[in-house]
Amino acid sequence: MIATLQGTVSEKLSEGVVLDVHGVGYAVYITNEDYGQFSVGQSQKVYIYEHIREQLHDLYGFTTLETKYLFEQLLDVTGVGPKMAVNVLSVGTGQEVRHAIAGGEVKFIQQANGVGKRVAERIIVELKDKVGLAGVDLTATGLLQSDVTHLKDEAVQALVSLGYTTTDAVVALDGIDPQLPTAQRVKQALRSGAAA
Repeated sequence: MIATLQGTVSEKLSEGVVLDVHGVGYAVYITNEDYGQFSVGQSQKVYIYEHIREQLHDLYGFTTLETKYLFEQLLDVTGVGPKMAVNVLSVGTGQEVRHAIAGGEVKFIQQANGVGKRVAERIIVELKDKVGLAGVDLTATGLLQSDVTHLKDEAVQALVSLGYTTTDAVVALDGIDPQLPTAQRVKQALRSGAAA
């Protein structure tokens, strides 16, 4: 399983880029937001989601784990495949898409290529409570800066991708040594959550 790729952008295609990693070119689908940041000849690291089906082996790349987790959440919605999920993420920044889902903005989601009203509504119904605080205007919530930093914690992001709200993820990780590797912190949080 490919988790990340780091290489040089050798080509920009209509729906993504070719990433040259030590002489091997990987075609990677990316969002419009990331596409605008990539330049040919630039060194780039992307978090990879592999979509393997029969004779298909597509790679989807994201510059942040947060966007990759949102992509994976979109895939959990009935009727949403990888290309549609990338289309949804391409109607705005990752933050704007989260905010639209959290705010129930059907028309915003419908702007995505191939997404009709029913699918947009399903995305909102199924993900509204799962996108976490990153989908909410943090300045309006009265959160402290320390609360905002939790959103950048990879263990918090991992738990959110598993269906936790950001608040529940922070609570689950409370008391677990923050110096431990992310995977160990997540495992311990899941164990304590199962025991509770």
